[in-house]
Amino acid sequence: MTELLVLEDEAVIRKALHRLLTRNGYQVSEAESLEEARRSWSLNDFDLILADLRLPGEPGTAAIDETDTPVVIMTSYASVRSAVDAMRRGAVDYIAKPFDHDELLLTIERVLKEHRLQRQNAALKADIARDYPVAGMVGACEAMQTVFRRIRKVAPTDTTVLVLGESGTGKELVARALHEESWRREGPLIAVNCAAIPEGLIEAELFGHEKGAFTGALETRHGLVEAAGGGTLFLDEIGELPRQAQGRLLRVLQEGEIRRVGASAARKIDVRLVAATNRDLHALVEAEQFREDLYFRINVMEVRLPPLRERRDDIPDLCQVLLEKACRRLNRPALTLDDGALETMEHYHWPGNVREMENIIERAVILCEGETITAELLALPGRGSVAGECGGAAPAEEDEAPDLSLEDYFRRYVLTHQDGMTETALARGLGISRKALWEKRQRLGIPRPGNNHKNGAH
Repeated sequence: MTELLVLEDEAVIRKALHRLLTRNGYQVSEAESLEEARRSWSLNDFDLILADLRLPGEPGTAAIDETDTPVVIMTSYASVRSAVDAMRRGAVDYIAKPFDHDELLLTIERVLKEHRLQRQNAALKADIARDYPVAGMVGACEAMQTVFRRIRKVAPTDTTVLVLGESGTGKELVARALHEESWRREGPLIAVNCAAIPEGLIEAELFGHEKGAFTGALETRHGLVEAAGGGTLFLDEIGELPRQAQGRLLRVLQEGEIRRVGASAARKIDVRLVAATNRDLHALVEAEQFREDLYFRINVMEVRLPPLRERRDDIPDLCQVLLEKACRRLNRPALTLDDGALETMEHYHWPGNVREMENIIERAVILCEGETITAELLALPGRGSVAGECGGAAPAEEDEAPDLSLEDYFRRYVLTHQDGMTETALARGLGISRKALWEKRQRLGIPRPGNNHKNGAH
């Protein structure tokens, strides 16, 4: 039962409050002063304290300083000044006498509910900090522990960080962890996918522009780099950044200055850069597609994320975390993975890494009609699939070769399923974007179905 403490020096009011609160299901203790209350109880033993502002000896606000229990101040001397003072001291609310009974009960109910939520949130954060010590990232294998150690070391600094890893390994999670564990955590974290912005617009998007700088620039606009001022700028797929924009970014890093497109003067900017890519930047430098000076400037500290196929011991924990997340997001009751489903997940090649796993689990949660997700619902290539609108494919080879390279696996997956799946479904199944799917098709020489026929017709 919820326990309340009433601190009130007027016996009539104290007894009336006792009767009102007891009738409404609360267990009530009472005292006429703080000194009397201390002799009988610890203030932390209660769920809420109702304290008169003017008590014999010490004022009711003195209770705020010696307990974590929420304190609601009552007074017949209602004034803006006393209300502000009580709230500044840490009171959760302020009630003026004579008060309406219904209003008092609603205030108590609201304060108790908010306090419970705060305690639950604190407990949840403590659990996350214990089980997943770096921004909720999951990983007990040595490779991930190395990642966590490096994040903890570099996060408190302003050092530029380059995050490397295949698509879907969680590079943005690393950026968020670096931000949350830095002194910039109260500032903004601005995440930008360089590959998602058209080349002709990327400079204006990143660095802003002055009114009239180009056709359509009808007003002055701040860029995303300025928006990240005082915080962290995360540039994903930085290898896709055009060379002219690379030069502007280099000036931001070297001089701490930014110049909007069309501006004559530069502005000072304080921002920390975290960059990420799944491409070989060194090879891009040699091919003169990426500035060498910018490469050395962003590659001060490197964090390399291992692909999921190299951290199979983490798969059961990842499955559980992603399953719980999907159930909450889709408003579904808690589901479980049966042994067959878990075994299938552990033996799958995961070309799309954690992002692919998240997509597959979400699809299975949507399709699941019971309380358990089976291997058939997962519809992983090589293990059978579920037909329908969710991108299920026809069964592939029953046994996936465990020693396939990632490119060989990509080739097999695409060639096996492209006749029966859209490009969107193929990309989703691989856990990559449609743009990444197109780029890999070009690089590996895998045309889309019908392209050869069209070419031959010409």
